[in-house]
Amino acid sequence: MFNIFKKKEKVTEIYSPVIGSIHNIETASDPVFKQKIMGDGFYVLPHTKEIYAPMEGVIDSIFPTKHAFTMKTDSGISVLVHIGTDTVQLEGIPFDLSAEEGDYVKPGDLLCTADFEYIKDKGKGIEVYVVFPELNCSKELTLIKRDTVSNQDIIGMI
Repeated sequence: MFNIFKKKEKVTEIYSPVIGSIHNIETASDPVFKQKIMGDGFYVLPHTKEIYAPMEGVIDSIFPTKHAFTMKTDSGISVLVHIGTDTVQLEGIPFDLSAEEGDYVKPGDLLCTADFEYIKDKGKGIEVYVVFPELNCSKELTLIKRDTVSNQDIIGMI
């Protein structure tokens, strides 16, 4: 009846991880991401090589092949930043890390650089995916920007 006492959920802002053009995950070339098997999210086709933190939180893990990071935000949201399609096969060669496991990062902090020309030359996709594996019915991803974005742009919220 009265919603004035109902606790409001905090909105978590999401920033672009790279300068480029943003796309719905349903249009991804990779079927695992397209079918949301890893979770809901989006991807950016990069215009530059720098990959930035899309949210504030702690880097939980960096894959040994340096192509992906997992993060946990202060509000408990899990985030996967995955660079490229099938880039695990490149054994870390095109990636130069700027962050480490356990680092506390804020949106816009540099995580790594990627040699997207090398990735393309090896026949791999260059999409930069941001996926939320644990979203549930009480939390929903909303994208608010759809065109060309920079790492300083708020592109969505949970």
